[in-house]
Amino acid sequence: MSDWQGRVAFISGGVSGLGLGIAQAFSDAGMRLALSYRNEDYRASASAWFAANGREEPLWIKLDVMDRAGWAAAADAVEAHFGEVHVLCNNAGVSVFGDTAEASHADYDWIMGVNFGGVVNGIVAFLPKLKAAQGKRHVVNIASMAAYLSGPQAGIYTASKFAVRGLTESLRYNLVPLGIGCTLVCPALIRTNAWDSAFRRPAEFASSGFGAVDKAQLEQFGSVFQAGMDPHEAGTKIVAGMSAGAGLVFTHPEFAEDFKAIYEDSLAALPDEVAPPERLEVERMRREANKAALAGKAITIDDLS
Repeated sequence: MSDWQGRVAFISGGVSGLGLGIAQAFSDAGMRLALSYRNEDYRASASAWFAANGREEPLWIKLDVMDRAGWAAAADAVEAHFGEVHVLCNNAGVSVFGDTAEASHADYDWIMGVNFGGVVNGIVAFLPKLKAAQGKRHVVNIASMAAYLSGPQAGIYTASKFAVRGLTESLRYNLVPLGIGCTLVCPALIRTNAWDSAFRRPAEFASSGFGAVDKAQLEQFGSVFQAGMDPHEAGTKIVAGMSAGAGLVFTHPEFAEDFKAIYEDSLAALPDEVAPPERLEVERMRREANKAALAGKAITIDDLS
């Protein structure tokens, strides 16, 4: 029997793409599901998968992840329906590309609002439910390899994923002492329709500095996603990482060259000089506090001075 059998999980954007792949893998592991959605067709297609595979029907919750009141209502609805909530998976996001030097406030507000703000909203709404629940619990935040690898056409998207990475890595130190696991997931190319986010841009964020969407150009770019990993496969890897208590899950293996370059560039950027003893002591205390947190100690600011 899976160690997740009977656990209740909420997944934002869980009806298509990677979100559906995660939902399928969570269902494989015996979890009971609540899935947020916005598109009725995607919800219907996801529902058909659960029915065809003899799985329990998820609780469907229509949600805009930028809507804080909607998140609060969703958390209450999941608790009311299932009794306890054990797993939060912040998955919903938008993939929007363009020259960052031309970006408008609307570009920043939309992309950061969904990709980072949506994660924040999920944490604020659902963490009290997880804290109140018993047994095995977990927070999973879906970032991207863009949380490590920057590029010229995805500046705001990259910033949002760097932010999710930083938040999740820090949050883990706070959650482990509470008995709640916390995993950052950084997938790469997945066989999804994530590339078409620009077609679904809300009217209130219409003033883009990226210019009008070139449909043919974007569809050509979208063809690249057909080479991506199957979402269900990625979801299965995420469950395996959660079960192992991993703080970080990379679903794709093809980035050793990039990480080698990051490592070498980072070391080369450090000044070639000896740090004074008092600064070395501060960093020693920081490292020890981090280790203690992951070993189960609640860290306060007193542990850092």
